[in-house]
Amino acid sequence: MLNFSKGEQGLLPAIVQDQASGEVLMLAYINEESWRRTLATGKAHYWSRSRNKIWLKGESSGHVQLICEIRVDCDADTVVFKVEQLGRAACHTGHRSCFYRRLSADGQELEVTDSPVFDPAEVYQK
Repeated sequence: MLNFSKGEQGLLPAIVQDQASGEVLMLAYINEESWRRTLATGKAHYWSRSRNKIWLKGESSGHVQLICEIRVDCDADTVVFKVEQLGRAACHTGHRSCFYRRLSADGQELEVTDSPVFDPAEVYQK
């Protein structure tokens, strides 16, 4: 169904969108195993490039993503997960979306467009 051979190291991009609002929440990567787990559980699983392992979104924060719909592009090498975002945020920085910054009109700076909805230090206590 998906063409994992097209992705670098077998990874394909997964664009994550809030099912109700259409807001883009994050971009992550999936491999064949995270894809299978996502389909089997109805919860978004990704491949963490920094930790080099499969990760259930929300396993630390409790901010799980329930899959409502999956769209696959024409080349079968990118997906859009339309999700119900449980908890208040998708971003590990505490923001609702990972895309909480925009490029300034002069193209020189990143402007923060919203405030965090939770304190990462409290949620990710180690």
